[in-house]
Amino acid sequence: MHHLALVATCVALVVIVLGAFVRLSNAGLSCPDWPGCYGHITWPGADHEVIAANEKFPDRPFEEHKAWKEMVHRYLAGFLVLLVVSINVVAWKSPEKRWGHRALAGLILALVFFQAVLGMWTVTLKLLPIVVMGHLLGGLSTLALLFWLTLRSGLQNWYEPSYSIRRARPWIALGLLVVVMQIILGGWTSANYAALACPDLPKCQNSWWPQADFSDGFTISRDIGVDYEGGVLDLQGRVAIHLAHRIGAVLTLLAIFAVGLRLVRATVMQRSGLVLLLLVAGQFSLGLLNVMHALPLPTAVAHNGVAALLMMQLIWLLHRATPRRI
Repeated sequence: MHHLALVATCVALVVIVLGAFVRLSNAGLSCPDWPGCYGHITWPGADHEVIAANEKFPDRPFEEHKAWKEMVHRYLAGFLVLLVVSINVVAWKSPEKRWGHRALAGLILALVFFQAVLGMWTVTLKLLPIVVMGHLLGGLSTLALLFWLTLRSGLQNWYEPSYSIRRARPWIALGLLVVVMQIILGGWTSANYAALACPDLPKCQNSWWPQADFSDGFTISRDIGVDYEGGVLDLQGRVAIHLAHRIGAVLTLLAIFAVGLRLVRATVMQRSGLVLLLLVAGQFSLGLLNVMHALPLPTAVAHNGVAALLMMQLIWLLHRATPRRI
């Protein structure tokens, strides 16, 4: 189970990064049906298949350079489902009745099936922002739980953390909470296409506090049936979302630096604290580069990937500070 969980964790991380690549490439609706693509298991290839696809979906002409990205992402997500099912089979067949492991494996299985539903809704509801953000958060939650299961099921967990490490646990948990809240803000920014609402630094729209409509920007319930690709909010709504994400980025940087410096001062956690500081500094820098260079695809995808790695580093630190096996 430990080795299966490790492989599944790696696959989940790739799925998240690939999902960001698909979304930022504007390929989220490149296959307007689900689970296939224009009625095909993969995507249309021959000329007559392309013609038939365009006739069936005249409002969404086939674009091969986008469709293959979406289908590769779907197949990799399907492989992750099979891995999680395998983890559950092993967990329940194991002679060692570790009910914590079984419960966690079952929770992950339920979550990945719900992720599949969210993936379908992402397409059928045409990138409805709350569904897109939920899909992102579900993927990160799956990654977090798989990583926790990997850590807690391994032999490396047979140790008792020192007093100094246990004292740092509340701070690590607080840092993890702050990062999760900032990821939620980032997901909402991406889902509403607000990343470029403030194209200047350090000001926004050439003002320290531009006109912003927070009520419109953070309205969760939106009309169903609208095509949300490219976003539907006006500038003031997007500015509100972007400002909230910027403020959250500064607060996250300060909070994680405080946690990292505390760990650096604890000799046994010095290296882990340095890694945490490097990750949060890198993430903040990627955010600045996204604004300065108008959201270049490699930088934007890396911003998503480093967010996942930052979360994983905090989960690993929490594992180190937790004495009991689940």
